[in-house]
Amino acid sequence: MLLSIIIVSYNTKKLLEDCLQSLFGFNQSRDFEVIVVDNASNDESIEMLKKKFKQVKIIENKQNLGFGKANNLGVCQAAGRYVLLLNSDTRFKDGVIDKIINERLHHQSLKNKVLGIKLINENGTIQPSVGFFPNFTRILMQMFFLDDLPLVKNFYRPYQQNNLAFYQTKQKPDWVTGAFFLISKDNFNKVQGFDEHIFMYGEEVDLCFRLQKVKVEVEFNPAWEIYHLKGKSSQDGFEAAVLGEYKGLVTFYEKHYSGKMNYLKFILKIGALIRILLFSFLNKEKAKVYQKAWKII
Repeated sequence: MLLSIIIVSYNTKKLLEDCLQSLFGFNQSRDFEVIVVDNASNDESIEMLKKKFKQVKIIENKQNLGFGKANNLGVCQAAGRYVLLLNSDTRFKDGVIDKIINERLHHQSLKNKVLGIKLINENGTIQPSVGFFPNFTRILMQMFFLDDLPLVKNFYRPYQQNNLAFYQTKQKPDWVTGAFFLISKDNFNKVQGFDEHIFMYGEEVDLCFRLQKVKVEVEFNPAWEIYHLKGKSSQDGFEAAVLGEYKGLVTFYEKHYSGKMNYLKFILKIGALIRILLFSFLNKEKAKVYQKAWKII
Protein backbone atom coordinates (compact mmCIF):
# COMPACT_ATOMS: atom_id res chain seq x y z
CA MET A 1 0.00 0.00 0.00
CA LEU A 2 1.39 3.37 -1.01
CA LEU A 3 -0.85 5.85 0.81
CA SER A 4 -3.06 5.83 3.90
CA ILE A 5 -5.55 8.68 4.19
CA ILE A 6 -6.46 9.38 7.82
CA ILE A 7 -9.51 11.42 8.72
CA VAL A 8 -10.29 12.35 12.32
CA SER A 9 -13.97 13.03 12.95
CA TYR A 10 -16.03 14.23 15.87
CA ASN A 11 -19.75 14.70 15.20
CA THR A 12 -19.18 15.65 11.57
CA LYS A 13 -21.45 13.06 9.95
CA LYS A 14 -22.64 15.13 6.98
CA LEU A 15 -19.26 16.76 6.35
CA LEU A 16 -17.54 13.38 6.56
CA GLU A 17 -20.03 11.79 4.16
CA ASP A 18 -19.53 14.59 1.63
CA CYS A 19 -15.76 14.36 2.01
CA LEU A 20 -15.69 10.62 1.39
CA GLN A 21 -18.12 10.78 -1.51
CA SER A 22 -15.91 13.32 -3.27
CA LEU A 23 -12.74 11.42 -2.38
CA PHE A 24 -13.91 8.11 -3.82
CA GLY A 25 -15.86 9.77 -6.62
CA PHE A 26 -12.86 11.57 -8.11
CA ASN A 27 -10.01 9.20 -7.24
CA GLN A 28 -9.78 5.71 -8.72
CA SER A 29 -6.32 4.57 -7.62
CA ARG A 30 -6.01 1.27 -5.78
CA ASP A 31 -2.84 2.45 -4.08
CA PHE A 32 -4.58 4.13 -1.14
CA GLU A 33 -6.67 3.19 1.87
CA VAL A 34 -8.89 5.37 4.04
CA ILE A 35 -8.94 5.24 7.84
CA VAL A 36 -11.51 7.22 9.82
CA VAL A 37 -10.70 7.79 13.48
CA ASP A 38 -13.94 8.65 15.26
CA ASN A 39 -13.60 10.57 18.52
CA ALA A 40 -16.73 9.20 20.24
CA SER A 41 -19.27 10.88 17.97
CA ASN A 42 -22.94 10.67 18.93
CA ASP A 43 -24.40 11.77 15.58
CA GLU A 44 -24.57 8.31 13.95
CA SER A 45 -21.33 8.86 12.03
CA ILE A 46 -20.27 5.26 12.63
CA GLU A 47 -23.56 3.88 11.33
CA MET A 48 -23.27 6.03 8.21
CA LEU A 49 -19.73 4.79 7.55
CA LYS A 50 -20.65 1.13 7.97
CA LYS A 51 -23.63 1.49 5.67
CA LYS A 52 -22.21 3.66 2.88
CA PHE A 53 -18.43 3.23 2.95
CA LYS A 54 -17.62 -0.40 3.66
CA GLN A 55 -14.13 0.05 2.21
CA VAL A 56 -13.22 2.48 5.00
CA LYS A 57 -11.37 1.21 8.06
CA ILE A 58 -12.91 2.63 11.25
CA ILE A 59 -11.20 3.25 14.58
CA GLU A 60 -13.81 3.91 17.27
CA ASN A 61 -12.54 5.85 20.29
CA LYS A 62 -14.54 5.77 23.51
CA GLN A 63 -13.81 9.44 24.19
CA ASN A 64 -12.73 12.55 22.30
CA LEU A 65 -8.95 12.24 22.21
CA GLY A 66 -8.34 15.42 20.24
CA PHE A 67 -6.79 15.92 16.82
CA GLY A 68 -3.19 14.92 17.49
CA LYS A 69 -3.69 11.75 19.51
CA ALA A 70 -6.42 10.51 17.17
CA ASN A 71 -4.16 11.00 14.15
CA ASN A 72 -1.35 9.17 15.93
CA LEU A 73 -3.68 6.21 16.41
CA GLY A 74 -4.57 6.29 12.74
CA VAL A 75 -0.95 6.34 11.66
CA CYS A 76 -0.21 3.35 13.92
CA GLN A 77 -2.72 1.29 11.95
CA ALA A 78 -1.83 2.69 8.54
CA ALA A 79 -0.50 0.26 5.94
CA GLY A 80 0.76 2.94 3.55
CA ARG A 81 4.35 4.11 3.13
CA TYR A 82 2.92 7.63 3.18
CA VAL A 83 0.12 9.06 5.28
CA LEU A 84 -2.21 11.91 4.39
CA LEU A 85 -3.84 13.63 7.35
CA LEU A 86 -7.09 15.04 5.99
CA ASN A 87 -9.83 17.08 7.66
CA SER A 88 -13.41 15.85 7.47
CA ASP A 89 -14.51 19.30 6.26
CA THR A 90 -12.57 19.02 2.99
CA ARG A 91 -14.04 18.19 -0.42
CA PHE A 92 -12.36 17.09 -3.61
CA LYS A 93 -13.06 18.77 -6.94
CA ASP A 94 -10.93 16.45 -9.07
CA GLY A 95 -8.57 13.48 -8.80
CA VAL A 96 -5.94 15.13 -6.60
CA ILE A 97 -5.03 11.89 -4.85
CA ASP A 98 -4.53 10.01 -8.13
CA LYS A 99 -2.36 12.85 -9.44
CA ILE A 100 -0.16 13.04 -6.35
CA ILE A 101 0.27 9.26 -6.28
CA ASN A 102 1.25 9.14 -9.97
CA GLU A 103 3.35 12.31 -10.11
CA ARG A 104 5.06 12.32 -6.72
CA LEU A 105 4.69 9.19 -4.59
CA HIS A 106 5.63 6.66 -7.27
CA HIS A 107 8.79 8.69 -7.89
CA GLN A 108 9.53 9.07 -4.17
CA SER A 109 10.00 12.83 -4.58
CA LEU A 110 8.30 13.42 -1.23
CA LYS A 111 10.50 11.00 0.71
CA ASN A 112 11.89 13.73 2.98
CA LYS A 113 9.17 16.33 2.65
CA VAL A 114 5.83 17.35 4.04
CA LEU A 115 3.38 18.34 1.31
CA GLY A 116 0.60 20.88 1.64
CA ILE A 117 -1.61 21.99 -1.24
CA LYS A 118 -3.84 24.95 -2.06
CA LEU A 119 -7.01 25.13 0.02
CA ILE A 120 -9.95 27.05 -1.34
CA ASN A 121 -13.14 28.32 0.27
CA GLU A 122 -16.61 27.39 -0.93
CA ASN A 123 -16.74 30.57 -2.99
CA GLY A 124 -13.50 29.71 -4.79
CA THR A 125 -11.22 32.15 -2.97
CA ILE A 126 -7.82 31.08 -1.64
CA GLN A 127 -7.65 30.13 2.02
CA PRO A 128 -4.45 30.99 3.94
CA SER A 129 -2.98 27.71 5.14
CA VAL A 130 0.77 28.03 5.72
CA GLY A 131 3.23 30.12 7.66
CA PHE A 132 6.58 30.41 9.38
CA PHE A 133 7.62 29.45 12.89
CA PRO A 134 6.31 31.84 15.58
CA ASN A 135 9.48 33.48 16.77
CA PHE A 136 9.14 36.52 18.99
CA THR A 137 9.42 39.04 16.15
CA ARG A 138 6.67 37.34 14.15
CA ILE A 139 4.29 37.26 17.11
CA LEU A 140 5.01 40.92 17.79
CA MET A 141 4.28 41.80 14.15
CA GLN A 142 1.04 39.82 14.17
CA MET A 143 -0.31 41.15 17.45
CA PHE A 144 0.17 44.75 16.27
CA PHE A 145 -1.15 44.06 12.74
CA LEU A 146 2.23 45.10 11.30
CA ASP A 147 2.48 42.05 9.03
CA ASP A 148 -0.62 43.25 7.15
CA LEU A 149 0.94 46.55 6.06
CA PRO A 150 1.24 46.74 2.23
CA LEU A 151 4.97 47.48 2.22
CA VAL A 152 5.65 44.72 4.73
CA LYS A 153 3.56 41.76 3.60
CA ASN A 154 5.23 41.53 0.19
CA PHE A 155 8.62 40.54 1.64
CA TYR A 156 8.04 39.58 5.27
CA ARG A 157 7.64 35.92 6.26
CA PRO A 158 4.86 35.97 8.89
CA TYR A 159 3.69 33.37 11.36
CA GLN A 160 0.44 33.10 9.40
CA GLN A 161 0.78 33.89 5.72
CA ASN A 162 -2.28 35.94 4.72
CA ASN A 163 -0.80 37.43 1.55
CA LEU A 164 -2.76 35.56 -1.13
CA ALA A 165 -0.12 36.27 -3.78
CA PHE A 166 2.13 33.87 -1.85
CA TYR A 167 -0.19 30.98 -2.74
CA GLN A 168 0.19 31.32 -6.50
CA THR A 169 3.58 29.61 -6.71
CA LYS A 170 5.43 26.68 -5.17
CA GLN A 171 6.86 27.67 -1.78
CA LYS A 172 8.93 26.43 1.16
CA PRO A 173 7.11 27.59 4.30
CA ASP A 174 7.98 26.35 7.77
CA TRP A 175 4.60 24.72 8.34
CA VAL A 176 1.38 23.78 6.54
CA THR A 177 -2.06 23.25 8.01
CA GLY A 178 -3.16 19.84 9.23
CA ALA A 179 -6.24 20.01 6.98
CA PHE A 180 -4.12 18.39 4.23
CA PHE A 181 -0.79 17.14 5.52
CA LEU A 182 1.08 14.48 3.54
CA ILE A 183 4.23 12.87 4.93
CA SER A 184 6.06 9.55 4.86
CA LYS A 185 5.09 7.27 7.70
CA ASP A 186 8.77 6.78 8.57
CA ASN A 187 9.35 10.51 9.04
CA PHE A 188 6.15 10.92 11.04
CA ASN A 189 7.26 8.15 13.38
CA LYS A 190 10.83 9.45 13.52
CA VAL A 191 9.62 12.39 15.63
CA GLN A 192 6.94 10.34 17.46
CA GLY A 193 4.10 12.05 15.58
CA PHE A 194 1.93 14.75 17.11
CA ASP A 195 2.43 15.99 20.64
CA GLU A 196 -0.62 14.48 22.35
CA HIS A 197 -0.64 17.19 25.01
CA ILE A 198 -1.86 19.64 22.35
CA PHE A 199 -5.58 18.87 22.08
CA MET A 200 -6.45 20.94 19.01
CA TYR A 201 -4.91 23.85 17.04
CA GLY A 202 -1.17 24.37 16.66
CA GLU A 203 -0.19 20.71 16.52
CA GLU A 204 1.10 20.94 12.96
CA VAL A 205 3.37 23.90 13.78
CA ASP A 206 5.01 21.94 16.59
CA LEU A 207 5.26 18.83 14.41
CA CYS A 208 6.91 20.72 11.54
CA PHE A 209 9.33 22.36 13.99
CA ARG A 210 10.49 18.95 15.15
CA LEU A 211 10.57 17.58 11.60
CA GLN A 212 12.84 20.42 10.52
CA LYS A 213 15.38 19.28 13.11
CA VAL A 214 15.61 15.89 11.34
CA LYS A 215 16.01 17.53 7.92
CA VAL A 216 12.45 17.08 6.66
CA GLU A 217 11.41 20.03 4.48
CA VAL A 218 7.95 21.49 3.98
CA GLU A 219 6.58 22.07 0.49
CA PHE A 220 3.50 24.03 -0.49
CA ASN A 221 2.36 23.20 -4.02
CA PRO A 222 -0.55 25.10 -5.61
CA ALA A 223 -0.68 22.70 -8.56
CA TRP A 224 -3.34 20.79 -6.65
CA GLU A 225 -6.26 22.16 -4.69
CA ILE A 226 -9.26 21.05 -2.64
CA TYR A 227 -12.14 22.77 -0.92
CA HIS A 228 -11.82 23.34 2.82
CA LEU A 229 -14.94 24.42 4.70
CA LYS A 230 -12.77 25.96 7.40
CA GLY A 231 -14.12 25.80 10.93
CA LYS A 232 -17.20 23.75 10.11
CA SER A 233 -15.74 20.66 11.75
CA SER A 234 -15.26 22.71 14.95
CA GLN A 235 -18.34 23.41 17.00
CA ASP A 236 -17.63 27.03 17.81
CA GLY A 237 -15.70 28.14 14.72
CA PHE A 238 -14.16 31.56 15.41
CA GLU A 239 -13.97 31.18 19.18
CA ALA A 240 -12.35 27.76 19.00
CA ALA A 241 -9.80 29.00 16.46
CA VAL A 242 -8.84 32.11 18.46
CA LEU A 243 -8.57 30.36 21.82
CA GLY A 244 -6.83 27.42 20.19
CA GLU A 245 -4.26 29.70 18.58
CA TYR A 246 -3.45 31.43 21.86
CA LYS A 247 -3.20 28.13 23.73
CA GLY A 248 -1.11 26.66 20.92
CA LEU A 249 1.38 29.53 21.02
CA VAL A 250 1.77 29.23 24.79
CA THR A 251 2.34 25.48 24.49
CA PHE A 252 4.83 25.96 21.65
CA TYR A 253 6.87 28.46 23.69
CA GLU A 254 6.75 26.26 26.78
CA LYS A 255 8.36 23.50 24.71
CA HIS A 256 10.76 25.38 22.47
CA TYR A 257 11.32 28.93 23.76
CA SER A 258 10.67 28.64 27.49
CA GLY A 259 13.10 31.47 28.31
CA LYS A 260 10.88 33.90 26.41
CA MET A 261 7.57 32.80 27.93
CA ASN A 262 7.01 35.97 29.97
CA TYR A 263 7.66 38.14 26.92
CA LEU A 264 5.24 36.06 24.86
CA LYS A 265 2.44 36.32 27.41
CA PHE A 266 2.92 40.07 27.66
CA ILE A 267 2.67 40.53 23.89
CA LEU A 268 -0.33 38.18 23.63
CA LYS A 269 -2.14 40.13 26.34
CA ILE A 270 -1.43 43.42 24.56
CA GLY A 271 -2.64 41.87 21.30
CA ALA A 272 -5.82 40.59 22.95
CA LEU A 273 -6.45 43.98 24.56
CA ILE A 274 -6.10 45.77 21.21
CA ARG A 275 -8.66 43.40 19.68
CA ILE A 276 -11.03 43.75 22.64
CA LEU A 277 -11.04 47.52 22.19
CA LEU A 278 -11.35 47.29 18.41
CA PHE A 279 -14.18 44.77 18.37
CA SER A 280 -16.04 46.55 21.16
CA PHE A 281 -17.10 48.95 18.40
CA LEU A 282 -17.21 46.55 15.44
CA ASN A 283 -18.37 43.17 16.77
CA LYS A 284 -19.19 42.66 20.44
CA GLU A 285 -19.29 38.86 20.14
CA LYS A 286 -15.73 38.79 18.84
CA ALA A 287 -14.73 41.18 21.63
CA LYS A 288 -16.03 38.61 24.14
CA VAL A 289 -13.90 35.92 22.50
CA TYR A 290 -10.74 38.00 22.96
CA GLN A 291 -11.74 38.66 26.56
CA LYS A 292 -11.67 34.89 27.02
CA ALA A 293 -8.29 34.76 25.27
CA TRP A 294 -6.95 37.39 27.69
CA LYS A 295 -8.00 35.24 30.65
CA ILE A 296 -6.35 32.03 29.44
CA ILE A 297 -2.92 33.57 28.77
